[in-house]
Amino acid sequence: MPLPLPRPPALLKGLVAIVLAAAFAAQAVAALLPHVPLLIAATTVSLATEGVLYRWQRGVLSLFAKSHADISVRHVLRDLLLVVGLLRLGEQDRETVYAPLVAGLLAFYVLHCAIQALSVLVRRTRTLPVVTRNIDASALRLSPAPSVLLRRPGHRLLVFGLPATAGLLAATPGDEPVYAAAGIALSLVLALTGLGALLFRLLPGRRPAGEQEVLAWFDAWLAEYRPTVGLYFSGGAASAYQANMWLEPLAKLDGKPVIVLRERFMVQKIAATDIPIVCLPKVSTLMRLEHSTLQVLIHPSNSGKTSQVLRIPTIRHTFVNHGESDKLSSCNPYAKAYDEVWVAGPAARERYALAEVGVEDKDVVETGRPQLDGLLPYAGPPAGPWTTVLYAPTWEGWDGNPGNTSVIAAGENLVRALLADPGVRLLYKPHPLTGSVDPRAGAADLRIRELIRAANRERTGPRRPPAGAEPARLTEELDRLTTADFRAGADTLERMLVQSAPEPGRAEAVARVTAAWEEAYWASLPEGEHQVITDVRPALYSCFNVADLLISDVSSVISDFLASEKPYAVANTSGLPEEVFRTAFPTVAAATVLTPDAAGVPSLLETVRHPEKDVLAEARATLKLRLLGPADPPSQERFNAAVQALCAEARDHRARVAERLAAERPAAELPGQRTEEPASGGAVLPTTAPR
Repeated sequence: MPLPLPRPPALLKGLVAIVLAAAFAAQAVAALLPHVPLLIAATTVSLATEGVLYRWQRGVLSLFAKSHADISVRHVLRDLLLVVGLLRLGEQDRETVYAPLVAGLLAFYVLHCAIQALSVLVRRTRTLPVVTRNIDASALRLSPAPSVLLRRPGHRLLVFGLPATAGLLAATPGDEPVYAAAGIALSLVLALTGLGALLFRLLPGRRPAGEQEVLAWFDAWLAEYRPTVGLYFSGGAASAYQANMWLEPLAKLDGKPVIVLRERFMVQKIAATDIPIVCLPKVSTLMRLEHSTLQVLIHPSNSGKTSQVLRIPTIRHTFVNHGESDKLSSCNPYAKAYDEVWVAGPAARERYALAEVGVEDKDVVETGRPQLDGLLPYAGPPAGPWTTVLYAPTWEGWDGNPGNTSVIAAGENLVRALLADPGVRLLYKPHPLTGSVDPRAGAADLRIRELIRAANRERTGPRRPPAGAEPARLTEELDRLTTADFRAGADTLERMLVQSAPEPGRAEAVARVTAAWEEAYWASLPEGEHQVITDVRPALYSCFNVADLLISDVSSVISDFLASEKPYAVANTSGLPEEVFRTAFPTVAAATVLTPDAAGVPSLLETVRHPEKDVLAEARATLKLRLLGPADPPSQERFNAAVQALCAEARDHRARVAERLAAERPAAELPGQRTEEPASGGAVLPTTAPR
């Protein structure tokens, strides 16, 4: 895998800025002298540098904007200097000849400002209070986005203003104002065309639905779809994996699932699914869920916006986390804000009790980990010539604890020790957030990747050729099923139009093709070749299924891997003695503990290849039961049962509130009440509960 391209150094950015400034200075000198060759050369360099800025050096554009020298100022100055040069070339009465050209230029810049103002208005009409995916929202008069040129002032001014600048340049050598007039006229035509296109979009029948119309449509959709259970998620772009791991269990539930998001960009970060997705950025819009049939919201993570949805009294809330480990984040005090906390097994229940963070034992429900039902169980030692080792370290975390990740202190040593064994095939899958807090982790990650690439170059022996075109064909089919084909420059509203209600059977097709893709992917790799895996595919659990051994840190990765009962090791970079380390982190109880120098790797590989030397097999089976709960009934069934029980509790609560309010005063006297007939088998929607 190639190294990511480095960011342009500050020196290069400064050089580009100096070149542009020097070009303007040379243009000014040439206009005042006047000196035609210098004027043409300086203007050409200036335009070329602008192109470089917009293509490769966007950071410099921000610097110019902060200095009040944005694209509009630079473009006006460039054309003004050309006009000054033309005026200085001939007789003194030339002002009357070029006055109409100056007026034309001024008119063009006025139109540019008008287009920008209309662009803002159009963008506002296309910013809906509800963003959807997998829902037919055609009733909202969705339409493709305007051209990128009409939405980005920098690009628009460069393109629309280029004919005027080119015309002025052409007029300079031969003193032919007709060229300048033709260029300015063409720029005016382009600007008027853009202005007309935006005005057309603001006509009553052409603009999307207004806010109140959208909210009424959303209420009607809720009433028609009648969701019962939802996944609530809010977070940064890199945190989407926390929600994505719950998509399949959510889709398999009995009832009508829905995904509720808060950030518009997150709609595209959610992985392929047929579950309806609604993004409700405003709190006032979010509160409309109070009057829906939604009974339970599942929370895979905590965020600042979680407290907003917890205010809805008609919905029961449960925290499922995005993985379980011995880290403090797995027993966060925030968990006591939820009605229930769902954990995999008894170990997590004990963890909350020992942490004393306010979560009562009666509110803890053991549901297992439904994502792990498809993991393949341990089938004995490696059957072929290669021992596949998965090194999947976690990230550095927010607290600066050196024991969070092994990448910094032990990663390179572990990888060197594994690569030194000629019978090892290494799969390296770092956490997506590696290096996001501590630059040392990012640097170590890059060095590890280079070690793996170097080992692949030096590896000798028989190599199996890639398995034909099947992986490429399946990748294309999977991309077709899971990736929306957006037009370049599509905005949120256009994406809603493209990502309408899915075709029947798409989810089943995705599952079938994904399984075939994973099988073809692993078969296509050259035999024994080490792999750096950072793409979405193959998924972590697919790596579990092909691995003979896992090396990781104290994280949910080892808890999940235990479902297979395969050998695993944990790197101890905490500085604690091994005995204390095992006591502090119960998930390490059945692991081989590795020191930062990786001295124990050879003996670890020996136990993997010779199970009779594996003294931890029985401990893994015991720990699996403690961490993940019993295998029967399957986790998905236990998860579904917990959802149904909490839904029943929510319905009972709504009925009690409605009955109490009805007894206190007649419904007709209650302000703002809504009464709805219950659907067959559904619950009566309550009136608004008092705060």
